[in-house]
Amino acid sequence: MSWTRWLSLLARLGLAVVWLASGWLKAVDPLQTVVAVRAYQLLPEAAVTPFATALPFIEIGLGLLLLFGVGVRQTATCSAVLQVVFLFGVASAWARGLSIDCGCFGAGGAADVGAGDYLAELARDLGFLVLAVWLIVRPHSPLALGAGSRTEVGVAFWKGSRDHPGRGSDPEDSA
Repeated sequence: MSWTRWLSLLARLGLAVVWLASGWLKAVDPLQTVVAVRAYQLLPEAAVTPFATALPFIEIGLGLLLLFGVGVRQTATCSAVLQVVFLFGVASAWARGLSIDCGCFGAGGAADVGAGDYLAELARDLGFLVLAVWLIVRPHSPLALGAGSRTEVGVAFWKGSRDHPGRGSDPEDSA
């Protein structure tokens, strides 16, 4: 199996951990999540609470889908869109002179932050976007449950077999 499949596995699991951690930390403190969303000053007040309530569960859902390798390309596309929204939010807050913690992994709201903090948040989110784009382009990885996402090794693993009768028939494996 090609190294790109293993890299896809690492990207898939890495992004899954990010979504699960960020979603969990928001879900266990919903009031603070509302404070964090409100601090961006991008949504009308009537939309702040519904958005802050739904966001953790969207993130957890994306994380679970990636963890189990179901609908990887579609999940990665949703992940990429959400990362672009987050990048826009952080860049917008910085450009408007707001001094807020992003709330990406819980907490959030007014904070004493500077350009270095915003640059670090943007770089981190850009890295997550790169993982998502990789998975859009190369969604197949070992140990994926989704029919369109798994590899020969993944199928053999889940069936409990060490045989790989189709090995070598995949064009990516010969790359």
